[in-house]
Amino acid sequence: MAGRGVVGPTALRMMLGSHLRELRERAGVSRTDAGWAIRASESKISRLELGRVGFKERDVSDLLSLYGMVDARERERLLDLAREANDPGWWHRYGDVTPDWFDAYLGLEVTADLIRSYEIQFVPGLLQTAGYARAVARLSPGESRTDAEIERIVALRTRRQRVLDREPPLKFWAVIEEAVLHRPIGGPGVLREQLTALREAVTRPNVTIQIIPLHSTGHAATGGAFSLLRFPQRDLPDIVYLEHLTSALYLDKRDDVEAYTHALDLLASTSPSPQHTNEELTRLLNDLP
Repeated sequence: MAGRGVVGPTALRMMLGSHLRELRERAGVSRTDAGWAIRASESKISRLELGRVGFKERDVSDLLSLYGMVDARERERLLDLAREANDPGWWHRYGDVTPDWFDAYLGLEVTADLIRSYEIQFVPGLLQTAGYARAVARLSPGESRTDAEIERIVALRTRRQRVLDREPPLKFWAVIEEAVLHRPIGGPGVLREQLTALREAVTRPNVTIQIIPLHSTGHAATGGAFSLLRFPQRDLPDIVYLEHLTSALYLDKRDDVEAYTHALDLLASTSPSPQHTNEELTRLLNDLP
C-alpha cells in the first residue's frame, strides 16, 4: 500500500480487516474456524474484518498462518499495518471531551480526500469559527461542561480544520440549509463572524458550499444531516456518516452508499450553484441587525 498518505487508525483497521477477509475467503476458511484459531468467536472475526475493533499482533499472525500466508514480505507488511492500526491518532488526547463513537469518524476524516456533507442545523464543523464552535459546545443536552472542557472542544475542532490546509488538501463540499445561516447561535456577533468566515472559505479551491434557499419546496434528503466520505485508497469503500444524539452510524454497504450519493447529487443539481454562494452570504450579512 505504498503512497497511502495520511491514514488514521480507523481506516488502517478497515484496510487490514478487508485484507484478512479476502485471505480467509481465498483459503476457504469459515469465520467459525478462524475464530477458533485465535480463541475468539465468529462475531469477533466479523468485527475484525469490518475494522470495528483493534487488532492484537499475535491474532493477526495466527490468522495469516491459518490462511496460508507464506510470503514473508507480505506477511510483515500486514503485521506492520496491525501495529500502525493500534497507534492512537492525535485526537486521542481529546478523548476526555469526545464520545467514543466519534473517534472512528476522526480517524476517517484525516484519511478522506473528499467529504460531501448535507447540513440542517449547524455550520459544518470543518468550517466553524472558534466562537461558533464554542457556542455549539454549550448547547449539548444533558451535560454541564466546564469552561476548560469547552475550550478543549474548540481546540479539537480547530485542529481538525488542518485537513483543509494539508498537501494535498481535503476537498470539502457542503450543501447547507439557509435556515442554518439565520440561526444566531452564540448571538448576532458570532453569526456575523461565522458568515464572514464562510465567505472567505468559498474562495478556496478545495471548498465548495451550496445554500438551499428558505423557499425551497423540498428535496431528496429528508432524513436529516449526513456526510459522505471518499478515500484515495482502493481498498477503502465510501462511507456514509450519520450522527445521532448519543451515537453514530457508519454505512458502507453499496446500496446504502449509492442511495446517499444519489441524494447528494440531487441536492447539488437542484440547489443554486456554488457561484451564487458568495452573493448569498453577502446578502445574509447585510441583513443582520
